Amino acid sequence: MNTPNASRKAVILVSGGMDSAVTIAMAREQGFEVYALSVAYGQRHSSELEASARVSRLLGAVTHKTVHVDLRSIGGSALTADIDVPEDGGDGIPVTYVPARNTIMLSIALGWAEVLGSSDIFCGVNAVDYSGYPDCRPAFIEAFQTLANVATKAGVEGAGLRIHAPLMHMGKGDIVREGLRLGVDFAETVSCYQADAQGRACGHCDACRLRAEGFAKAGVPDPTRYV
Repeated sequence: MNTPNASRKAVILVSGGMDSAVTIAMAREQGFEVYALSVAYGQRHSSELEASARVSRLLGAVTHKTVHVDLRSIGGSALTADIDVPEDGGDGIPVTYVPARNTIMLSIALGWAEVLGSSDIFCGVNAVDYSGYPDCRPAFIEAFQTLANVATKAGVEGAGLRIHAPLMHMGKGDIVREGLRLGVDFAETVSCYQADAQGRACGHCDACRLRAEGFAKAGVPDPTRYV
C-alpha cells in the first residue's frame, strides 16, 4: 500500500463486512489517511461492530469511531425490529432493508468529514450482487453528493465534497479478488444479518448467500465461520 498523505483524510463507513473492509484497503492504496466510522443503529447483533473495530485496526486506519443512533425505536426492518430475517431470498426490496439507513450513516460521515477538514467520504455500497436496497444505487450516491455540496460549509465555501463508492459496479467475486490483492483478511469480517455473539454466520440469509457466492465466483476457499 502507498504511504498515506496526512493532508488527504478520508472518512470511511465501516460495517464490519467484506465490502467495507475492501473499501478501506482501496482508500489506503489511493494514499488516503483513513478515519473509520461505524454506526450502532440498533442492529440485531454487536458482532459486526466488533468486527468493524478489528478490521479498521488491521487495515491501518488512523482511528475508528462508533456513533450511536437508535433506529430500533422506529423499527420497520428485520434488522431493527422483531421480524424474522428471510432465508430464501425473494423478489422486491427485502424486509432487511433499514429505512433511511445509508442516508443517516452518510450524513454522520459528512459531519465528521467537515470537522476533520476532509473532502472525501467512502462507502462500500454495491449495485451488482446485492439485496436490492434503493440506497445502494448510483442514483442515491449521486444525489447525496449533490446534497452534501449544497448543505455544508465545506461544500459552499470549501473545495467541495466527494462521495466515493468504489465497489458500486463490481460483482462479489471481483470484490473478493480485489480484497485478496490488497491483503484483506476476510476471516476477520462479519457479514451475516443474524450472526451469533462469536460472529459466526447463519449461512442462510441474503448476506451469507451473496458472500458465499463471491468466494465461489473468485474460486477461493470461503473463510467464513458458520454456526
